Amino acid sequence: MGKNTKRRDDFEKYLEKQLRDPEFREEYEKLEPLYALIKMEIKLRNKRRLSQKELAERMGTSQSAIARFERGNVNPTLDFAARLAKALNAKLAVGFK
Repeated sequence: MGKNTKRRDDFEKYLEKQLRDPEFREEYEKLEPLYALIKMEIKLRNKRRLSQKELAERMGTSQSAIARFERGNVNPTLDFAARLAKALNAKLAVGFK
């Protein structure tokens, strides 16, 4: 078993334990849409072979703003998400389930 696989397994066990706490689960679920957006952005940016700097230039923002977003340190606006989609040549879809 590789080092990264062990870390992931350890994290998943830890997360499973934490999710038994209703308050933790509620907060974790609140963050799910943000982290889904971040994962999609990183996947598309890498697929399009864009650096954070190149993406930022397409959006008219700074590389550090993209880095903060990717780390989950900001709560993006709908305008940011729309500019992100446009810069990645993607469509933004928003909805409720």
